[in-house]
Amino acid sequence: MRLDAAFQAERHKRTHLCPLDLADSLPDLWFGPNNIRKFSATELDDIVDPVQLTRFNPNWKFDSQAFAKFSWLVVREEVAFNCEPGARALPIFYTDFSADLGRIDPYQAHFPSDVEAALVAVLLVPWEDWVEMAEVDWRAFRIPWSYTIDDDVFTRPVHPPSPDTLSWESQIYTDDEGEDVEVDSPVVLPLDIAVSDPSMWLNEQTWNDLCSAQKSPLFQAPISHFFIRAFATDGVDSFLAHIMVLEAALGLHDDHSSSKRRTLPGRGNPGATFRVATRLSALLGTKAAGENFHRLFDLRSSYLHGRQVDPISTEDRILARRLARQTIKALCKLALAEPMLQSRDDYLEDLLDAGLSLR
Repeated sequence: MRLDAAFQAERHKRTHLCPLDLADSLPDLWFGPNNIRKFSATELDDIVDPVQLTRFNPNWKFDSQAFAKFSWLVVREEVAFNCEPGARALPIFYTDFSADLGRIDPYQAHFPSDVEAALVAVLLVPWEDWVEMAEVDWRAFRIPWSYTIDDDVFTRPVHPPSPDTLSWESQIYTDDEGEDVEVDSPVVLPLDIAVSDPSMWLNEQTWNDLCSAQKSPLFQAPISHFFIRAFATDGVDSFLAHIMVLEAALGLHDDHSSSKRRTLPGRGNPGATFRVATRLSALLGTKAAGENFHRLFDLRSSYLHGRQVDPISTEDRILARRLARQTIKALCKLALAEPMLQSRDDYLEDLLDAGLSLR
């Protein structure tokens, strides 16, 4: 019966499990088809179905006891089948080897698309203001991988990850008999959320607002792509990705052509950096925002063009993250306020004019 139903099915469900490595204690958060919470080992087993895993490989094990010590971002999606059962069971036999297999997708996703959509919402929370050790990391957690469970019987499960891929530390405590006992516990980045409630930033309303805003022409550029990349990479790559969020959000193609960009009253014909900085000042309502972008962009240019670059300070790293987050939040607010907006180019040109008064 189940096999017959699988042949007849037109849709299937996927559950993506994303461990929040290094996360401190967080309240349960629900937004759209996604949630953040801890699970018991039994609850994880109900999701993963370890018996099904062993049918494919008796050596496969999802260590629910160890994974239950971590918080998880869980993303659920229901999608229509786009291929026949044979292609789902043995996709290698249906691969078109005449295609250019070495081609580059410039916007290749780091995580499954629905996970990235959920992660954008999560990253709009001001974690950089809540972490207690920003010099260690502005992120309150890391997501080293996502593990996908598909209810389609023809789709082969993937090898379950090991708890060793997450961060552990040894701790010693004294038991009731006075003996020292060593146990492994998750490493935690301390988080101070006493000043705010995460559920005020991440809930059904904020999720629905984000989904609506992203339909606006203001989000035609790959803003979310670079926002995710800034989270998923380290060091200078993360810093550069945050700068690229600002350029993608507020830059126009014509900004880079002296013959196509328009002359500004009393300003001549300044280049793309001036225009993005001016729009940023208007968007965030402060002259300092544009000035900060100019300074951070100069750091970016020094690095790319081989000039002497001093280490990027914690302050500047956090500032780049904050400006990127605030920019996306502000664009969401504008998109919701003007749902009938037709032209991104025209709006950004108007924003440029508004920002000139702050320069």
